[in-house]
Amino acid sequence: MEKIIVVDHAKCTGCRLCELVCSVVHHGVSNPEKSRIRIIKWESEGVYVPTVCQQCEDAPCMNACPQKAIFRDADTDAVLIDYSKCIGCRFCVAVCPFGAMVYNSAEKKVFKCDLCGGNPQCVRFCDVKAVSFAPAEKISYDKKRITAEKLHSGKLYAAL
Repeated sequence: MEKIIVVDHAKCTGCRLCELVCSVVHHGVSNPEKSRIRIIKWESEGVYVPTVCQQCEDAPCMNACPQKAIFRDADTDAVLIDYSKCIGCRFCVAVCPFGAMVYNSAEKKVFKCDLCGGNPQCVRFCDVKAVSFAPAEKISYDKKRITAEKLHSGKLYAAL
């Protein structure tokens, strides 16, 4: 995977602009229920968590689809859905570890982030930069660096 949408929940203010932009871009209506990115609010912590497809390398949704309607695009490397094949069985919804697959009961089809063809509009319109579009390798490196810093400082063990 070349680039993925990366979420920094600490920056998310819960404005939900990303949801609205996504629904307008994909469905022509301002309706968060039709968005491919979802903002989940953890009430007790007061934290907002943007949830979006992580374009998994070994995508469980793709492996679970009995119709082979979910595939990896050769040009963008994004995991996409062929709606002419999707039967709405929701197996992909059940196996997605991130809760990023959404079932549209009106259309009886599933949908998920398609990275807007390589130019994700949720990223473009997020004023606080809670979502970004970055190379997967850089994200992996950054996470390893942060974990190493926590290990070095003893904070990782304190959290356990």
